[in-house]
Amino acid sequence: MPRKYWLDLFTGKTWEEFLKNGARISGFREGRRKYSKKIKLGDYFICYLTGISRFIGVLEVLSGSYYDKTPIWEEEDFPVRFKVKLIYKLDPKTAIPVLSFKNKLSLFKDLKSPNAWSGFFRGSPAEYSPKDGRIIISAIEDAVKNPIEREYDEKKYWRRPRKIYKSNLGVVTIPEKAIEEIEPLPVERIEKATHEEIQWMLLQIGSDMGLDVWVARNDINKEFNGKFFKDIPNLRNKLPRQFDDVTNRTIELIDVLWLQGDAIVAAFEVEHSTAIYSGLLRMSDLVTMQPNIKLDLYLVAPDDRREKVFVEINRPTFARLKPPLPKICKFIPYSKLKKEIKNLGPKMRFMKPEFIDEISERCEINKVAQ
Repeated sequence: MPRKYWLDLFTGKTWEEFLKNGARISGFREGRRKYSKKIKLGDYFICYLTGISRFIGVLEVLSGSYYDKTPIWEEEDFPVRFKVKLIYKLDPKTAIPVLSFKNKLSLFKDLKSPNAWSGFFRGSPAEYSPKDGRIIISAIEDAVKNPIEREYDEKKYWRRPRKIYKSNLGVVTIPEKAIEEIEPLPVERIEKATHEEIQWMLLQIGSDMGLDVWVARNDINKEFNGKFFKDIPNLRNKLPRQFDDVTNRTIELIDVLWLQGDAIVAAFEVEHSTAIYSGLLRMSDLVTMQPNIKLDLYLVAPDDRREKVFVEINRPTFARLKPPLPKICKFIPYSKLKKEIKNLGPKMRFMKPEFIDEISERCEINKVAQ
């Protein structure tokens, strides 16, 4: 079986911790558990530093994925883990800037905006094309033999994405303004999606899979690019009456629902440019009124709003619900949703609703002692 090449993201801090602990284990967030099963023995992780946008090393995968929370990294567990072997290692000064590959990688071709390439480096693991993987590894190998030193911003190298504390109230995060001061978030200007476009996509995906779909009662007459929501096949005009009237009124205002028969299998709130609260409040109301409801909840938002979503959903108001909202709600960035739709194309009709989990990320933040 041909070797595959995967993106493995590090900050300077997590890279140093990885090396300090023997460079034998690499890990990913819990939300990548299913996706990580695609990675096989002998595959290569290409290590990328997010703060300074450089490739710094290559790891060979020595095991299948396994779940372990043994402390390695200070700020997160990264419990979806692989045993690895460090094949090539650079340092921050000799690491290779991603933009030096501008005329070589498919990542930089047919872009709709100059910064669209950055979407690939939003989360890991992510699969490179075989050609791109080989080009990057060849360049890293050459850089090990013939290092070229380049200055870098140490503040960006050591940046901390967020700081979380354990308190009597549960998970408490520092204010969003402080997070942005610690880590200025790169704003991806790939495609200016609208709330209606994402809603329409979610409705169309559900319909293509043969599910019934529902759009928020007050959005039924909206349209995207001349295509009206009410014309989407399998759009329901009435919800199953399995809940009380108060619960049903809440459910009717959720942006998009996927249904199989009378069972709601997934609920989506699209948070485009609002304060995040509207969707979270609807979801928290639903959980409060129906604590035993078995339903996958998703927040879909622009990539650059990820930190804001995580800050808001982990506030004690939502984190102390039974069950905690961050534990049962997942985040999907616009870029991953669009990429998945593009990649699957006509194969979408063969997919099961569970595929959406592979592009989603858990909103639960691991507690870190002060």
